[in-house]
Amino acid sequence: MYAPERQQEILRLARDGGRVDVVSLAEEFQVTAETIRRDLKTLDRAGLVQRVHGGAIPAGRLDFEPDLAEREGTAADEKDRIAQAALAELPSDGTVVLDAGTTVARLAAAIPLEAALTAVTHSLPIAARLADHPGIQLHLVGGRVRHRTRAAVDAWALRAYGEIRADVLFVAANGFSADHGLTTPDLAEAAVKRAAVAAARRVVLLADSSKHGQEHFARFGDLSDVDLLITDSGLSPEDALAIERKGTEVLRVPGPERISGSGTGRTDDPRTNGPINGRKDHS
Repeated sequence: MYAPERQQEILRLARDGGRVDVVSLAEEFQVTAETIRRDLKTLDRAGLVQRVHGGAIPAGRLDFEPDLAEREGTAADEKDRIAQAALAELPSDGTVVLDAGTTVARLAAAIPLEAALTAVTHSLPIAARLADHPGIQLHLVGGRVRHRTRAAVDAWALRAYGEIRADVLFVAANGFSADHGLTTPDLAEAAVKRAAVAAARRVVLLADSSKHGQEHFARFGDLSDVDLLITDSGLSPEDALAIERKGTEVLRVPGPERISGSGTGRTDDPRTNGPINGRKDHS
């Protein structure tokens, strides 16, 4: 079978089943996984599919949402470095809101034992990580729990965030861009994220560069709502500058090879100006 024929069949399978994965396609067509990845790349460039971890979905599936276990394994090294950089944004003896998200969960796991904080979260996995922390006063927001993300949503969660004021929110997004803002696949989760943004004096977005340019079904804010974006160096300097023109500070955390080569610094971000020290008013 020639490549165009195989790609046409892959597209049909994706549209019929809602998703295709590399391993199954390689077995079905008796080719290597690398060949399938090239096919998916070709289809992605043509705007026919959207590549996701381990496979692809048909273009236009803005409601697609990978499960928690799959997201945990995506861009794991980048997420770890982003989480480590985010530790510098923890307030001293203050209140933080921790959104549901795998990078935010890594931040929660990395909080030093000597830290003294009040932490609020609607994420069951994050609450479980923090429950035994000796220095954290933990508040778990209730509501209906979504199975896919283990996050509380709906009226109880919205009411809880409407009654608090936090120093810093560490928020997650499935997609972000200067044009489309912050998006996620689920409307209920978007509403909770929006309420959390309104409850915080300072908003820090933790998102690896693969999320840039992604647009999902439910929009919960603009990049102008974010004080600081912490991402990896996969975000280009040009894209970082475009985001900063919207008023959001960008921190591009370098990979290990850059850290070892430079010996100093947390980021190779392209700013020529100093960091933005002011806080936006999210009230």
